[in-house]
Amino acid sequence: MEGKKCSSVVLKTRKIGKWVDVSTDDIFKGKKVILFSLPGAFTPVCSEKQLPGFEENYDKLLGLGINEVYCISVNDGFVMNAWADQQNLRKVKVLPDGNADFTRSMGMLVDKKHVGFGQRSWRYCAIINDGVVEKWWQEDGMNNDGSDPDPYDQTTPENCIEYLSKK
Repeated sequence: MEGKKCSSVVLKTRKIGKWVDVSTDDIFKGKKVILFSLPGAFTPVCSEKQLPGFEENYDKLLGLGINEVYCISVNDGFVMNAWADQQNLRKVKVLPDGNADFTRSMGMLVDKKHVGFGQRSWRYCAIINDGVVEKWWQEDGMNNDGSDPDPYDQTTPENCIEYLSKK
């Protein structure tokens, strides 16, 4: 995945009562960002570990040369905004991928029917430099059958900090 140019996708976001189209080209162009993806808003690992971890480490990541930190999930804009409010997010930006267009283009779309989710994203994290994946982490056991419940040890802010500290 490293060295891959990210696909140009338009995400349907919800801001101040109206729909706003946001292009991944605009999000990534000329910037070095962290993008992490997770199976779903309001789910336990996502809400208790991954999202809060990136929120808590946001300033440290910016101090290591990151311009912005984004969380993307195959959820709609209403759900992502409600989750951001519930999590009291002040720093990490949420991106809804309601149609899974970006997730599919990254090869990370998985079938989570076994838990009633339908199609969702596998958990991954990337440092994207001007639209190109510089560094990639994804959780082991990418599957469609539920044999690996919800691993979380590769896609942590600590791994990003360690990588960026060595650069």
